Amino acid sequence: MNDFKSGDKALDYIIKDMVSTVANSKDEIFQIGEDSRKEFDNLSKELELIKKQVANLIEQGDDLEEKVRLSRARLSDVSKQFRKYSEAEIRKVYEQTHGLQMDLSIKREKEKQLRERRDELELRLKNIDETVGRAEALSGKISVVLNYLTEDFKKVTETLESAKEKQEFGLQIIEAQEEERRRLSREIHDGPAQALANVMLRSDLVERTFKERGIDEALEEIRNVRKLVRAALHDVRRIIYDLRPMALDDLGLIPTLKKYLTNVEEYSNVQIRFLSLGSEERIDSKYEVAIFRLIQEAVQNAVKHAEATGIDVKIELKSHMAAIIIKDDGKGFDPWKKREKSFGLVGMRERVDMVNGELHINSKPGEGTIVTIHLPLKQ
Repeated sequence: MNDFKSGDKALDYIIKDMVSTVANSKDEIFQIGEDSRKEFDNLSKELELIKKQVANLIEQGDDLEEKVRLSRARLSDVSKQFRKYSEAEIRKVYEQTHGLQMDLSIKREKEKQLRERRDELELRLKNIDETVGRAEALSGKISVVLNYLTEDFKKVTETLESAKEKQEFGLQIIEAQEEERRRLSREIHDGPAQALANVMLRSDLVERTFKERGIDEALEEIRNVRKLVRAALHDVRRIIYDLRPMALDDLGLIPTLKKYLTNVEEYSNVQIRFLSLGSEERIDSKYEVAIFRLIQEAVQNAVKHAEATGIDVKIELKSHMAAIIIKDDGKGFDPWKKREKSFGLVGMRERVDMVNGELHINSKPGEGTIVTIHLPLKQ
């Protein structure tokens, strides 16, 4: 018992540590956002100043260009009539023109540098603005996670009856997952893997048959290979269907249930009667999946464990709720008696609780079983 108490303390410590880590992360992201906003404001001010400086330099450069033009005209005139002017006057005009050209070159170079700085600031401001947006979005998501951890996740230990039950439930989940992996591994190994291995062997025979026995027998071998490929494809599709029936996405709940129950009836030799009432329009995907899996689990329990010869499945879909009844004539059981490896019923209860539904199981040894499910449908 002390071990279970230590497990509870460890779980509480983990939850507190998670809450603390998420809260710290939120503070860090908030600080990143604030720092980015400050940098954005500072760079915006610098950008405005640089824009003004660029405008001033452009204006000064235009004035200098006009002065340079006039000075060059003056220098040209002096050069043509150099006899009228002294050497000192000619040198003065030349130096004045050269000085103006140097000033113009310096201002244009400075204007170029400021333009490059302006473009760089505009790009940085765009990136910072995106960073601020991402930080705000991430902070909002973390707030949701933090609220979940502080308000809901802390109730995990309160919702389970005891640490022993929690441990058993976790072990059942792991055991069910491993069993499902073993089943898939066996099915793939015995089905598609074997078929594909045969395809490889038979494909080698095609070329040899063609060379030794002619085209007719080679074509016959190709037909045999095609049959093997078709069989392997059928097995792969069946395995995929067991994992997630694609018809559920394409056709909807009712047609998929009809197809599934027909297949079960064929390979199990159990008579299954299916009745659908109400609307057959599509409902939210999460409800379609939940209803299909619940009926699948109840039917599988009746076939495998109850040894039923007849099963009645009834579903009624209304605008606001779904009512499901699965009745079998099997050997029944005591619902109040805790049984080992009853993960199927536990999984059904968990799935019903996830969509805020109700599950009732009425059964007695030797009198069959009736499973009644009510699920609210939110539009």
